[in-house]
Amino acid sequence: MQIAIVLFDRFTALDAVGPYETLGRLPGSETVFVAEQAGPIRTDTGNLAITADKTLAEVTNPDIVVVPGGPGQTPQMDNEVLLDWLRAADTTSTWTTSVCTGSLLLAAAGLLQGRRATSHWLALDHLKNFGAEPTGERVVTDGKYVTAAGVSSGIDMGLTLLGRIAGDEQAQAVQLLTEYDPQPPYDAGSPQKAPAHLVERFRADSRFSVA
Repeated sequence: MQIAIVLFDRFTALDAVGPYETLGRLPGSETVFVAEQAGPIRTDTGNLAITADKTLAEVTNPDIVVVPGGPGQTPQMDNEVLLDWLRAADTTSTWTTSVCTGSLLLAAAGLLQGRRATSHWLALDHLKNFGAEPTGERVVTDGKYVTAAGVSSGIDMGLTLLGRIAGDEQAQAVQLLTEYDPQPPYDAGSPQKAPAHLVERFRADSRFSVA
């Protein structure tokens, strides 16, 4: 089983690495990082790069597609090379997935029309523009499409899908070995829980716009 994790300039590292560290431990699977051009692809911090092993053209029939998000997602929304690849890969994939604003790329490719989906809370309403039904759930499964909310939820998405494919015990084993046992020092991980002034600050800050 081949897992293709899509990279593009200024993606968010954890969006890709979370599924890599969880779903990528699926027995008998091969994980490949893909991009328009092979080579190092910079994350949104600029300090870190992940190497794309293969070009999109070289990976034509992945079993699982994972699309991360990040600030670099916005200029990709009209990148027909990427969108065409997503459409083509989706015709034969068993699972098509996303993390954070990666769901907007799936939506722009026309893959979430009429489907329930999630995204980063700042981007959630934009799913409506593409005929998707936004939901604030952390991980959403609709048919073969699995979308995760912001950044860290990619770990949950990976474990969810791992359990669906390989069984609960395999997913639990990966959770145990990665010691994924969240006990955050603050309870501010969603707009419903965070201080209202922080939520409004980020809503008003154009740097966080995904339109």
